Amino acid sequence: MIQRLQQALSYTFSRPELLRQALTHRSSGASNNERLEFLGDSVLNCTVARALYDAFPDLPEGSLSRLRANLVRQETLADIAIALKLGDNLRMGEGELKSGGFRRPSILADALESLFGAIFLEAGFDAAQRVVRGLFDPLVAQIDPRASGKDAKTQLQELLQSHRLPLPTYQLVSTEGEAHDQSFTIECVLEKPAMVTRGTGKSRRAAEQDAARLACVQLQA
Repeated sequence: MIQRLQQALSYTFSRPELLRQALTHRSSGASNNERLEFLGDSVLNCTVARALYDAFPDLPEGSLSRLRANLVRQETLADIAIALKLGDNLRMGEGELKSGGFRRPSILADALESLFGAIFLEAGFDAAQRVVRGLFDPLVAQIDPRASGKDAKTQLQELLQSHRLPLPTYQLVSTEGEAHDQSFTIECVLEKPAMVTRGTGKSRRAAEQDAARLACVQLQA
């Protein structure tokens, strides 16, 4: 599994102890990934900022900052970690394992940043930047600079509030797949106007966002 992770990152560690540390949650011992996460967070923010700066030369600082915040938030990082099957490789204490910590978005996001920090320590900023760009450039390419940069749930909430309508509720419909590779289906239920949309994703948050996006599309149609 470790080899598959490195292939997905397009990077092979020459210091396996750094990779092991990056994948070790604090519940597993003193040699964990918290300090690497600190480094990786800085590498990530700088790299994504440069990617946005290059991709959108006409956008002002405020707009670039909003786009960056949307890209480096926990939900986006967790979705990337899930796509990499990062949770399969995490080392954590028995309590976290039993509680499903390898699926928790915060733990997945932190571990991904720790990997960036470990690559930075081992091979320098350019190598870490190449890995980050490989994962985030496809997301940058999908950005519509005319959009607000707000996520779908926020957009739906603001749309409903602007018309003084009740806020939506989100209900879990189903969970499919093995524990390490689950798919969630969520319904977004609107009381007024009466509407139900259904979204899917590799995490509950991603499925909620998908359902909210569909609701926004239908309301604006």
